[in-house]
Amino acid sequence: MRLIGTKKIKTSVFISGTGSNLKSLIKFSKQKNSPIEISLIISNNPSSKGLGFAKTFKIKKKILNFKNKKLAEKKLLFELKKSEIRLICLAGFMKILSRDFIDNFGGKILNIHPSLLPKFKGLNTHERAIENREKFSGCTVHFVSSKLDSGKIILQKKVRINKNETPKTLSKKILVQEHKLYPKAILKVINL
Repeated sequence: MRLIGTKKIKTSVFISGTGSNLKSLIKFSKQKNSPIEISLIISNNPSSKGLGFAKTFKIKKKILNFKNKKLAEKKLLFELKKSEIRLICLAGFMKILSRDFIDNFGGKILNIHPSLLPKFKGLNTHERAIENREKFSGCTVHFVSSKLDSGKIILQKKVRINKNETPKTLSKKILVQEHKLYPKAILKVINL
């Protein structure tokens, strides 16, 4: 295992919604042995509940309008360079990053997805897993590529789908596992 110096890796978390994975990553970053420091929160949604954590934990935040994707990504790259970000964690970020952006960012980009990829890419994963009569679903942390939910898988966690499961109950069960899996995946990636 590669030993990490005392300097933590500057990390940015991209969100669009409630920010429950963001909160879990902030808690992880505050642990003594955590290799990351979350120094920038990015959102494409000005009313994202997760932005509240920026205030609570005194983390710099930036809201970007993605109507003009090229311009938004240009501004984003500038912000990331300025903040010396080496790791991006997408946590419910509802925009697809371009190949150009991915190639121009000098660090690693990870995403968490609420299904056992390659099954059920995109949205409505829980409904689709139940309709398909799957016995298991779960969550996946993967590297980001320009194709939706298609990057190299880092870690996965299986969750059993019960007989009377609803998308809501399945979502709750999987979210608990997401909060455990993301930090493990980060540790794995940093020690690669």
